Amino acid sequence: MSSSSSSTKLTHPNISNGWFRESNTMWPGQSMNIEVNQILHVEKSKYQDVLVFESKTYGNVLVLDGAIQVTERDEFSYQEMITHLPLFSHPNPERVLVIGGGDGGVLREVIKHPQVKEAVLCDIDEAVIRVSKKYLPGMSISYSDPKVSVHIGDGFEFLKNKKDYFDVIITDSSDPVGPAESLYQAHYYELMRDALRAGGIVSTQGECQWLHLPLIKEVLAFARNLFPVAEYAYTTIPTYPSGQIGFILCSKDASTRFKEPLRNMTPEQELKLFKYYNSEIHRASFVLPNFARQAIAAKSDKDASA
Repeated sequence: MSSSSSSTKLTHPNISNGWFRESNTMWPGQSMNIEVNQILHVEKSKYQDVLVFESKTYGNVLVLDGAIQVTERDEFSYQEMITHLPLFSHPNPERVLVIGGGDGGVLREVIKHPQVKEAVLCDIDEAVIRVSKKYLPGMSISYSDPKVSVHIGDGFEFLKNKKDYFDVIITDSSDPVGPAESLYQAHYYELMRDALRAGGIVSTQGECQWLHLPLIKEVLAFARNLFPVAEYAYTTIPTYPSGQIGFILCSKDASTRFKEPLRNMTPEQELKLFKYYNSEIHRASFVLPNFARQAIAAKSDKDASA
């Protein structure tokens, strides 16, 4: 059931007295409030609660199951980093798969790379794509590119039918509750590994070092058993919990060095194409504070520092 008609005054349980409030058991004891100009869309899709509202200072905001997914003001930080960290670490990323990411923002960044010949998006919820095309045009513009194809369905099932095919797989998922819970398990990483060609790279939403270190450590542990290289990087973004979000990056090629871009653009090209990403911030995103570095270090790293 959905509603976006201007003749009906829309309401949502997370919006009260002109403010949207985000709270969640994954970030206990804190919440994020954003001032609302108007509610644009409310829907219970087959999989989740979908809300879009126009905010006072962050543009249009997409919310799934009460958690902010994107705002027009700061989305580029996340979209650019989850995309360009892996793509600039691959010598020739011709085939790219995005799982999740129905807003189209990651796709928009993927097709900025001239090497990409095929960009496939697989999202389980058509509602996210549909409302993004209407209310988030700056992201969903990517759907009009001829290199882009869309599959509505379960990422697990889609991967089972793709062996040794993609060069890069990006999982732009929500938090590990509800429809995205299975995307944080070892079996999913096995499916991604098997769907990659030789030298293939994975980039996934990797949660926040201020809030989720045990989860990050757990995911990195099984990722390092499945891939010869697995690293954690992060970006800053005001409207995600604690103002940061991380990425798990894995490669089938033992010689991959994520911390140094394999390909580079000129500074002029970077300024033209990106609002956040550049080669220097690529390197810096892997530099972690001591508390996080110690918590998630690989065993070899700990042995070296002992």
